[in-house]
Amino acid sequence: STDAACKNRPLDLIFIVDSSRSVRPEEFEKVKIFLSKMIDTLDVGEGTTRVAVMNYASTVKIEFPLRTYFDKASMKEAVSHIEPLSAGTMTGLAIQTAMDEVFTEEMGTRPATFNIPKVVIVVTDGRPQDQVQDVAEKARTAGIEIYAIGVDRADMQSLRIMASEPLDKHVFYVETYGVIEKLTSQFRDTFCAVNVCALGAHDCEQICVSNSGSYLCDCYEGYALNPDKRTCSAVDTCAPGRHDCDQICMRNNGSYVCDCYEGYTLNSDRKTCSPMGMCAPGRHDCAQVCLNNDGSYSCDCYEGYTLNADKKTCSAVDMCEPGRHDCEQVCVRDDLSYTCDCYQGYTLNPDKKTCSSKST
Repeated sequence: STDAACKNRPLDLIFIVDSSRSVRPEEFEKVKIFLSKMIDTLDVGEGTTRVAVMNYASTVKIEFPLRTYFDKASMKEAVSHIEPLSAGTMTGLAIQTAMDEVFTEEMGTRPATFNIPKVVIVVTDGRPQDQVQDVAEKARTAGIEIYAIGVDRADMQSLRIMASEPLDKHVFYVETYGVIEKLTSQFRDTFCAVNVCALGAHDCEQICVSNSGSYLCDCYEGYALNPDKRTCSAVDTCAPGRHDCDQICMRNNGSYVCDCYEGYTLNSDRKTCSPMGMCAPGRHDCAQVCLNNDGSYSCDCYEGYTLNADKKTCSAVDMCEPGRHDCEQVCVRDDLSYTCDCYQGYTLNPDKKTCSSKST
């Protein structure tokens, strides 16, 4: 049942499925059922477990990367449409492609700083026809955890060469595709390593980071972890030595801005001060910011605004200008930001940027 889903540590998880000639169509359907049941046990979501599926024979096909589906229903729908590829068993090529093309940030893998485990589950009934050993070793060295599931005629030695240590936790064998679903519960136990952070059984003041069965505390930007390793204090960005303001330092949301004493004005470097000349109130005609410049002055604008051609007044930046946004079809201005939209007959994808035709 879906309520058995792990509220577990998030993963970036790739299923790599063999659909070479030896896998009969009805067996391949069993693999798809296994994938669907596995998806049911996972805590699927953009911020939790992301799933990609790759299909391989003598070629490799990325059925969908990690960034495409963040809900179980659409993911399982996509799985149901996967077609077998037929010839060959290029397992090494498949793992290499996972590294080069799926475990990338643009394809939806979370950045390394997030410490999300990268996991690959390979399902095969054949002996790889290419050099799987070196590729698998490279993948493991890159921090990718590999599980190998062998079915029926699968060559155990190849599975052991591929999989991560300890082998008894990473290599599985089933006699037929018909019983492959039995593995689901084993995997659920594996992936449901109790996540102390998710359970709220921790005492971190700001951020809890899961760490193999235990946890560490961390702080938001602009804060530092106190010696108790639990609570956080705002970093005083204006402490001596932390800033480079000439006269006055003012804290500002985890950072700082400089200011000057009365009778002085901030120079264009935004750090040093000059006796107030041309920027004294009433002496200039800048709409927003006046910058002293050795006996003359220039105007500037607040963040999110650009200086107009008259070099005095300011206009809000048009975020929908070509090159400023990444909307596929329609860009809608929204104060100092923007949102994407689609032409009639299209719907916005979960990435909130690209569009899909509604007829599909």
